Amino acid sequence: QDASRKLGFTAKKTMSVAQQLYEGIELDGQGTTGLITYMRTDSTNISDVASNEVRNYIKDKYGKEYLPKVPPKYKTRTQSAQEAHEAIRPTSVMRKPKAIKKYLSRDQFRLYRLIWQRFVASQMNPAVYKTLSVEIIGEGAENEYLLRASGSQLEFPGFLVVYEEGRDEDQTEEDEADSDTIPIGEIKEKQKQNLEELYPDQHFTQPPPRYTEASLVQTLEENGIGRPSTYAAILSTIQNRGYVVRENKRLEPTETGFLVNDLVVEYFPSIVDINFTSHLEDDLDLIASGEADWVEIVREFYGPFSERLAHAEEDMPEKKAELQKVGRECPRCGHDLIIRWGRYGKFISCSNFPKCRYTEPYLEKIGMRCPVCEEGEVVRRKTRKGRTFYGCSRYPDCDFTSWKQPVPTPCPNCGGTLVIANKRDVQCRDCEKTFLQDKVLKESEMA
Repeated sequence: QDASRKLGFTAKKTMSVAQQLYEGIELDGQGTTGLITYMRTDSTNISDVASNEVRNYIKDKYGKEYLPKVPPKYKTRTQSAQEAHEAIRPTSVMRKPKAIKKYLSRDQFRLYRLIWQRFVASQMNPAVYKTLSVEIIGEGAENEYLLRASGSQLEFPGFLVVYEEGRDEDQTEEDEADSDTIPIGEIKEKQKQNLEELYPDQHFTQPPPRYTEASLVQTLEENGIGRPSTYAAILSTIQNRGYVVRENKRLEPTETGFLVNDLVVEYFPSIVDINFTSHLEDDLDLIASGEADWVEIVREFYGPFSERLAHAEEDMPEKKAELQKVGRECPRCGHDLIIRWGRYGKFISCSNFPKCRYTEPYLEKIGMRCPVCEEGEVVRRKTRKGRTFYGCSRYPDCDFTSWKQPVPTPCPNCGGTLVIANKRDVQCRDCEKTFLQDKVLKESEMA
């Protein structure tokens, strides 16, 4: 998860690079040396030898105040954690990242440094903050209002001198919005405050953020689904099959993904239920430990499943047969054009297929004129790899394209085209100035 947030690695890349560090790197005078312990585990246990080594390092490097009196013990997030191995850690904390950097590739060094820093930080005292929460009562003409604000000040850095855990962009934005700057020590109880300035800022309810690979792995882990050895495979499968695409580090479901999900939920509800999947993981652990008979568990599963499968084969609508007419004729043979489903979603083809193989892209309009030619409309398109981009419906006569979604409101500064930069902001393609999305769209509606 942290390799995704801090290094931008996919789960597949993280496990691949970790495998290289585990299998060993050629070091001068030491031969091929494994730099980390086994990485396909969610155990939090460490050996006494490793604990003593890292505690001595912390005491010598940072001082006794950073060293807990007793080595910290951590609980795994899931009851079904695989704890046959130690936690992921450097094989020796004395192999500091900078000392072996010349033997590693850039990716190997960055991942090793992350593992080394997390391990050392996990064995140090926590950071200590001085916090202050303030409640201010404001009296209006008719009503009384309660306003709250909070602030914090770092008193003792603790493990933060070594490492600070990464966070998703949405978490960072929420934390920044919720943490107001309050001068600790300058405010007293029952002290009167004067209103200096009023900011009439309107906020709209935002939908939950889309999963990143890191947050999806975290959710799987919290629900007891999958194992460290399968997370990368799960993420690769849903992307390789075209159920989701990775856009700006976020996993965006495709039309194919929605379609498959709807059908599976309708016809196999118990199979895709979180509790079923988690329970199956527990059963597999019991089989592995010899506490359960695999034949009996498979029999309990396959009987009801085969019945549901037979029912689905009879009743499931054949989506390919649900052909929607476009309302135009094929320019080659004159038959009706229809919408079909392909690997990359919808596309338009001739109803006379396979005798006529005419096809064209399915153009999804977003409701604004092309800012370049002002004749066509901006449409949402897909690359061959499934990535979304925006272009003019008159292509190739007009070559307007944008990776980010344009908005119909012109730039307040230069009149150029605004695009959605992130969850909160829009940015001008011409002058590159950034504006709050809510404010710009609200002013546009008022105008």
